[in-house]
Amino acid sequence: MNKLEKIKYFFVKHGFNVSTRIADKFGIRVNTVRLFFIYLSFATLGLSFILYLIMAFALRIKDVFIQKRPSVFDL
Repeated sequence: MNKLEKIKYFFVKHGFNVSTRIADKFGIRVNTVRLFFIYLSFATLGLSFILYLIMAFALRIKDVFIQKRPSVFDL
C-alpha cells in the first residue's frame, strides 16, 4: 500500500464514522445527524453573508451622512 492509499484508508476508517458515533451516543438516527450538519453549514454560511451585507449597508449609510470635508491643501 502506498502512502496516499494509507492516508485515504485512515480518513475512511476514522473520519467517516463520526456521524455514526454521534448518533449512537445520543440514540438517534444517522440520517438526522447528517441532515443537522448540512443545515448547520448552510445556516452559518448564510449568516456570514447576511452579516457582510449589513456591514456594507452601514458603510454606505455612513458615507451618506458623514460627508468628507475638503482638505486645506485642496483650496
